[in-house]
Amino acid sequence: MNKETIKKMKAGNNGFLHLVINLALLALFIWLTIQLGLRAAATDSDAAIGVTILAGCVFTFLYILHLCGFMIIQPNQSRVLTFFGKYSGTVTQNGFFWVNPFYGTKKLSLRARNMDVPPIKVNDHNGNPIMIGQVLVWRIKDTYKACFDIDVEATPAAQQNGENKQLLKGYDSFVNVQSDAALRKVAGLYAYDNMDNNHGNELTLRSGGEEINDRLEEELRKRLDIAGIEVVEARINYLAYAQEIASVMLKRQQAEAIIAAREKIVEGAVSMVDMALKKLAADHVVEMDEERKAAMVSNLMVVLCGDEGASPVINTGTIY
Repeated sequence: MNKETIKKMKAGNNGFLHLVINLALLALFIWLTIQLGLRAAATDSDAAIGVTILAGCVFTFLYILHLCGFMIIQPNQSRVLTFFGKYSGTVTQNGFFWVNPFYGTKKLSLRARNMDVPPIKVNDHNGNPIMIGQVLVWRIKDTYKACFDIDVEATPAAQQNGENKQLLKGYDSFVNVQSDAALRKVAGLYAYDNMDNNHGNELTLRSGGEEINDRLEEELRKRLDIAGIEVVEARINYLAYAQEIASVMLKRQQAEAIIAAREKIVEGAVSMVDMALKKLAADHVVEMDEERKAAMVSNLMVVLCGDEGASPVINTGTIY
């Protein structure tokens, strides 16, 4: 399989040099036309007139042919050259050049392009429907693969509108399809979030961060390498549950938050009750049997764990 060949421009390919040659050809053509015209007028011969017309046609063809060899290459642009169907190399140098007019040239941009992939509905590792989107930065790295290894014909809409950027649209369509496939695969490898608190160390789409993005970039590189496209950056920029389960999952998250808060409250309340009992016993404030201790613990737990402020009842007698 052929590989990309960078064609180096030499001094003979200087466009300004050939521009001078082109102007010289034009001046020579005008001078010869005048001379032959004067000679034909002086001799009034059909042969002389025919020679004048033939010379004019030949010089006009050479002049136009020479003009077809000029090309201007802007920064981060390139020209892929083919000679009657054979790949001859890629010019990436910037400047004004002249090449063989019989070269076929195709312009390719090497600049980075940004693509915002709209959120798509997929199933995560647990089978939950989620919405996930990404932003992708890419550029053409291998011009040979980009031109000859994939078919990037323009979409029918672009052809009907007669747009000039049909080739760019073709690459955008290819990248969009492959990025959609890569995003679906990566989303199916991980759960949206930890469903069980006992597995909090498991990598998920919500908590994965850079590791998930790195996996996405790796998957995209595998898919886009066939087209000579380099993935500069890929990031998940949208992640949410699908609409049909969003409300249920919100309730689940709220329940988890309430349970976690209750656990902290109970843990703190038990610690405070234990401290109170030990402090009362150490300072000999009051002597209590086990039944009184149980009643005190019950009352303290109700006060400390309750959602609303407690209304104490003062007992001036005995609890019996």
